[in-house]
Amino acid sequence: MKALLEARELILRGAIRRRYAKAAMHDVRAEAAALRFVCEGEAVALHLGDAEAARWAAAILKPLPDLRTKLDLKGPALFVGSCDDPALEAALAGARTDDAGAASSIIARIDTAADQAAALAVDARLPIWAVYPKGKAATFGDSAIREALRAAGYRDTKACAVSDRLTATRYHPPG
Repeated sequence: MKALLEARELILRGAIRRRYAKAAMHDVRAEAAALRFVCEGEAVALHLGDAEAARWAAAILKPLPDLRTKLDLKGPALFVGSCDDPALEAALAGARTDDAGAASSIIARIDTAADQAAALAVDARLPIWAVYPKGKAATFGDSAIREALRAAGYRDTKACAVSDRLTATRYHPPG
């Protein structure tokens, strides 16, 4: 059996195939070299060894970072585009500025080449978080954004989920 601990779930593969949502787990602990927890009424014990069981228990109990932390919004951010996503709006609350000189980053909602051009026109010294629709349904997505920003000298350094329908990639400016 193989066990994988992902950001939001624990996955078992092999003879026993199961998925346990971390949010649904309770009574999580490392005990007698096993990771033990209860999920949806089922008591589970995975024998991982003392160190691994303790490490996995700690990882499961650690809260996931919020979007504001993932986007590294420590200072003001210049927002370019339209903000129609509640998760993004909440992350930006109190962190938005209209002054490019005061901004520490650009958050750009990109759905078209014109949106991307608007983000690139702001300030080539600031990192850009490109926020765009996920998946194959996106008319202007990851490949087009990456190609254009890399051609402008930017390099992608981090990615994160914004919501169920949006994702983001951070690009550092040239130089």
